[in-house]
Amino acid sequence: MDTIEKLKILSEDARHDLACACATGKDEHRKRGIEGKWLYPVTLPNGGYSILLKTLLSNACSNDCKYCPLRSDTNVRRCTLRSEEAADIFMEYARQKKVFGLFLSSGIISNPDYTMDRINAVARILRYKHHFKGYIHLKIIPGASDAAVEDSVSLASAVSLNIETPGKKHFEILSEKKDYMNDIIRPIKLMSRLTSSGSRFSRVKCTTQFIVGASDETDSEIIDYMFGLYNRLDFQRVYFSAYQKGLGVQEIPGERKPAQDAEEIFVREHRLYQVDFLIRRYGFNNNDILLDNSGNLRLDKDPKEIWAERHPEFYPVRINRAEKEALLRVPGLGPKTVEIILTARGSGRINGFENLGIKGKRLEKAKRFVIFE
Repeated sequence: MDTIEKLKILSEDARHDLACACATGKDEHRKRGIEGKWLYPVTLPNGGYSILLKTLLSNACSNDCKYCPLRSDTNVRRCTLRSEEAADIFMEYARQKKVFGLFLSSGIISNPDYTMDRINAVARILRYKHHFKGYIHLKIIPGASDAAVEDSVSLASAVSLNIETPGKKHFEILSEKKDYMNDIIRPIKLMSRLTSSGSRFSRVKCTTQFIVGASDETDSEIIDYMFGLYNRLDFQRVYFSAYQKGLGVQEIPGERKPAQDAEEIFVREHRLYQVDFLIRRYGFNNNDILLDNSGNLRLDKDPKEIWAERHPEFYPVRINRAEKEALLRVPGLGPKTVEIILTARGSGRINGFENLGIKGKRLEKAKRFVIFE
């Protein structure tokens, strides 16, 4: 295969890993670009969007992850880019201003450290041969040595390693080859130490991803791990990927019974993203996330609205007097709307939602919980 043909295959196979981008607005959804590669819009520090090229270095993999369509026993068309090949094609796109940065991952070629050496070589060529100073996100391969992880962190703008499940017992359902504590938790903790505040690599961001619904985990367990990742390990983002049966084995031992259908598992993924936003943007703590008797989020209603209905003593919130933290507890009001409210209050009293840009379902939710005194 020539380079472009390999890139088409590897870019397509990279779509399952979400730990570099998540669409939260209409301009942030991935798009298939020229030559079949997937392009991911990313938010720039000074506002606006640019494009991230996302690809695998190889879709050959020696691992047995049951949820993964690229695991060793599947029949897919395998190919590998050489490090120089990957770096050169990225620079070609970068010079043409078609891309802003690179997200590079890979299946496990031979063993974790050999694969990390190939991934890191791409970044090293870009940094030192092409003098590329832009955004590079490198995937840490499970089981990578401490030296390989530190090498990645020294070259990257961001690094990620998929935690996959909240705990060893759930992880062992999905893989017999990988060791949860050594291959996942050890490098995740090292990533946190290497990038901690005041450290040499504090500028480097860390993210991770859960595979939701492949094992028998509850939402409560995922949420507990989320708080640990944010509060103890200082990770910047946690992502969620709903397990899709057609992409992995048809039945995974221990999979939640009765099995959730395709629509339900994507709603579950969406609810976990809502919890993630409540933690990061709204100031919610662990006790504020209300679950059903089985330890799971309700699929029929968002978790912020559930909290509001369970705390009638907190409402109504006074639009013209309430602090920012109280306004963020109102269903239908997000951080941008709250900022609009706080700015508008500086010019006079707010008498209604008409000039705040709130309408439709958001308006119906919000008006139940506020007053314009």
